[in-house]
Amino acid sequence: MTSAASLGLKAWLVQRLTAVYLAVFVLFAAIKFIWLPPQDYSQWIAWVAHPFINAALALFILSLLLHAWIGLRDVIMDYVKSAAVRAGLFAMLILLLSGCGLWSLRLLLKVAA
Repeated sequence: MTSAASLGLKAWLVQRLTAVYLAVFVLFAAIKFIWLPPQDYSQWIAWVAHPFINAALALFILSLLLHAWIGLRDVIMDYVKSAAVRAGLFAMLILLLSGCGLWSLRLLLKVAA
């Protein structure tokens, strides 16, 4: 049996873990680009096409989407009182985040191919 408290704890934990991964990846990318910035588009694509970086970027995008979903879901649940408006906003948010995720996946797969 799952209680509301355990669901809240899981959401809190996912929010914190994704925040840590996002911060670590941004720090890694910032250091990389400060020390060895790509000189042209082909170097940028070669960096993104590297299997480790491509996988790390895919995980970054997934983390970003999960982080955004949990944060925006909580804001909507806290401030939107009408169930119908809340459901509509959730549907729009799911469509928006799904579209962004699929578009990002398409780009990562295109670069990796």
